[in-house]
Parts: sequence; structure tokens; C-alpha cells
Amino acid sequence: MMNFHPLLKIGAAAALLLLAACCATRCLHEQPPVLRLIGDSTMADKPVEETAERGWGQLLPDFFVPEIRVVNYAKNGRSTKSFIQQGLWSNVLTDLKKGDYVFIQFGHNDAKISDTTRYAEAHTVYRANLIRYVTEARAKKANPILLTPVMRRNFTAEGALRDTHGDYPGVVKEVAALYKVPLIDHHARSLKLLTELGPARSERLFMRVPPGVYKQLPQGKSDNTHFLEEGAVEMVKLVIAGLQELKHPLIKHLKVEAGWPVPAPPPWPIPLETSSKP
Repeated sequence: MMNFHPLLKIGAAAALLLLAACCATRCLHEQPPVLRLIGDSTMADKPVEETAERGWGQLLPDFFVPEIRVVNYAKNGRSTKSFIQQGLWSNVLTDLKKGDYVFIQFGHNDAKISDTTRYAEAHTVYRANLIRYVTEARAKKANPILLTPVMRRNFTAEGALRDTHGDYPGVVKEVAALYKVPLIDHHARSLKLLTELGPARSERLFMRVPPGVYKQLPQGKSDNTHFLEEGAVEMVKLVIAGLQELKHPLIKHLKVEAGWPVPAPPPWPIPLETSSKP
């Protein structure tokens, strides 16, 4: 039996420890990224037992492999301004880690000029807030992704889709170009989808609830902003298409398309062709 010099034994042990440390470091660096979402009600999670409404961010995890964690910080009614002022962005920054991705989408509530707690003029406050989100995320070595606001279902009597977002989508594009941030033009993609569907078929995507379904909505609801599950799934598909167009690193973590979710029907009958009333 061979006897090794004590120094050789120590050296071998040290080498093994170094190898283990390198493997541990590599594993640490190869941890799947965390996706953190900030935005308003069109993105936010909704209570499944209480309503058929779904934010698109609520369905996003179902499109990625299980190793990818999605944390949805989006809240109903928030703008770029109120999300900061209410301390929600501070909470995100506390959680943010190197290598995380931050999906940033606002605009619906920033335009509410009568509400001083939320209103953020497009070319000044809104723009400055978007820049703040981008620069502070990058300071934490995270990766921001900017999204233009998703379209509302707002058709004219002639069946043309109205754009209600004014200058806000354009400002998002300007900030993305100036700061070299990946951009998903959710506004343009959803405009195209809703235009193709038209007034009748697009009803299936939105919260147009008949009376008597939910005790919280005894009179029902005619809502052309917020999504049923089918609408949320379609909006996620547009986000995925944007990532694919960018050839973004996140696409390698997507499930195969056959594994994407099939939306559950709402708890009331919806005919294949509903009324054409906007």
C-alpha cells in the first residue's frame, strides 16, 4: 500500500475544496432568473375565487418552465407615480437581486389628470419615473424590460378601434431607445389583435359579466379594460412574441408551445359571436 507525503494529502484536500467551491459558485451563478413585474391592474394578480378577472401577469408563470419564478408586484389602480409614492417600488428594490428581470408597464392610470395622486404627465413625470425604474434596477444589476401599455377595447360605432393612450406609448419607446432597454410594444401588438378580432369577437377577452354571477357585481359589469382568463392568456402570448422577436435570453426558459395554458371558460355561457356593440 502506497503512503503519500502529508503535504500531498493536504494539497489534494485543498484542491478538492477549491473544486467544490468553484462548483458551488457556478451553481449559484446558474440559478434561474427571477421575473419581477411592476404595473397596474391589467398586469396584477386577482383573487381566483372571487372574480373571473385576470391580469396578464397572473398567467405569465404558466408559460415558463417550473424553475422560473415570477413575482408579481403589480397593483390595481397604480401609476408610475403612485407605485413609487406608496412604497411599492421600494419593496421591489429590497427584493431585487443581480440577474433578475424587471417587467415595467404603466400608462392606464398615469393619464388620469383629475387624480393628483396618480396623474403623471407623459413627457415629464411619466418619463422621469420610467427612467428612475430603469436606472435603479440596473444599479442593483437587474435587467429592466419596458412594455408599452396594453390597449383598451374601445371601438367606434363604425367598428374602428380607438387608441386612448395618447403620448404614453411613444414615451416608453423613447426611454427604451435612449437607455437601450429591451422593449415589448404591447400597445401595438394588442391593437393589431383587437383590430383583427373586431368588436364582436374581442368581447370574449374582456370582463363583460352578466348580472347575478358574482355577489360583488349584482348588476354585472361591462368592462373594456380588464381581462377574462382568455384575454389574459392572449396578452401573455403577445408578450412572449415580443421576447421572441428580441431573441431575448428568457425565451430559452419557455415551455414548449404545446404546454402553454388553455384558458378556462368563464362561469357563464358566451356565444361564439356576441353582440357587435362596443
